[in-house]
Amino acid sequence: MAIGVFGELPDAEQAAESPEATVETASAFSKPLYWMFEMGHAALDPLRVIADANRLYYRNPANPLAHTSLGKSISAACEMFERTTRRYGKPEWGIDETVVGATHVPVTIEVEWERPFCRLLHFVRDFPNPPRRPQPRMLIVAPLSGHYATLLRGTVQTLLPNHDIYITDWADARNVPLSAGRFDLDDYIDYVIEIFRHLGGGVHVLAVCQPAVPVLAAVARMEAMGDPDVPASMVLMGGPIDTRESPTAVNHFAEERGLDWFRRNVITTVPWPNGGFMRQVYPGFLQLHGFMAMNLERHLQAHADMFRHLVKGDGDSAAKHREFYDEYLSVMDLPAEYYLQTLQAVFIDHALPRGELTHRGEKVDPSQIRNVALLTIEGENDDISGVGQTRAAQKLCSSLPDDMRVHYLQPTVGHYGVFNGSRFRADIAPRIADFVMSHNWPRKGDNAPRGKG
Repeated sequence: MAIGVFGELPDAEQAAESPEATVETASAFSKPLYWMFEMGHAALDPLRVIADANRLYYRNPANPLAHTSLGKSISAACEMFERTTRRYGKPEWGIDETVVGATHVPVTIEVEWERPFCRLLHFVRDFPNPPRRPQPRMLIVAPLSGHYATLLRGTVQTLLPNHDIYITDWADARNVPLSAGRFDLDDYIDYVIEIFRHLGGGVHVLAVCQPAVPVLAAVARMEAMGDPDVPASMVLMGGPIDTRESPTAVNHFAEERGLDWFRRNVITTVPWPNGGFMRQVYPGFLQLHGFMAMNLERHLQAHADMFRHLVKGDGDSAAKHREFYDEYLSVMDLPAEYYLQTLQAVFIDHALPRGELTHRGEKVDPSQIRNVALLTIEGENDDISGVGQTRAAQKLCSSLPDDMRVHYLQPTVGHYGVFNGSRFRADIAPRIADFVMSHNWPRKGDNAPRGKG
């Protein structure tokens, strides 16, 4: 989970009377932030319209100025202004087919299961003829840490040819009404367990980054209860199982500030007319501030390069920039209680590796896991989840035999490269596929595809 960097925000040490204040009372200091953001965004609407009109005017081939350096510069500046001040909505998946063997197979996305804070999406492949190769069912648990599940579009596209893919599509808390109730880490684990039971035993689960902790906790609780619907295997990728190992700047920041600072400075209230009016959240615009601040120089350089590409007419490079930032700048609000509980348990108290994590009052004990094979994957240059943080799960799952556990460290990749990009496609995804096939077991006696994958 990205913590963000908010060093420039005013400290609110005097804003709360007690460090033990609840989410609702402690957020009084930061409550106006969301309202001010909305007003500022609305105030810029006329300027965005003018900028977009000027962009079209100076780009029109019929305009003589469009062929001059001045016209191209004005058009580029207007586009940069419009893009950096707009609100980015939830991206589309854009996956309508895949290639299985040498056959192009149509793909449709169906909602398999739904709760107020999450939908389970199924990428249904309409095979003309069922493939002979087994197509293991795989549940991808996407992070609930700021970006939408579409951030894993490349992960899904890579795994889809050989797997029957399901993915968690977390809701933007800004749109979830108060009547739906609260959502915290316990609820997250409940959701994961419910999804396992809905899919039935034998599914394979892949957790990317933040979900590594609740997925491991859910499997441990199910094993402790003797639940028959446990997955056949779990793959934990770049997850903060034990943030005491190779702590990153994100980890240090969380420990130095403490929970009260986050409660007072980054928790705010959803304004009207959003569906989640008056819900306490960690808003997406503050998360984006944190994301950008961690690599500010890189983002500034990328936007400067974008401006030059537009002036020079380098359409391909500009298109790549647009594609990346359309996804990167699309952020969602997180429920305050979930964010704060996760921050406390995972990044401050290190509750899971210390044996202190509980779910609904029951201890989470990974040593109870005996039937679910474990693959942990890390990136050598990961600056979010340092090397060793995910591998810590191997030690915690002490009851697993050696032939049911594997760890892999991918050289030269950072956090994003663990689950996307060329190294993921060439080196990591094949290892995941081999591991899943090695530990694939039938669901109720039949795991073969039946017409649709």
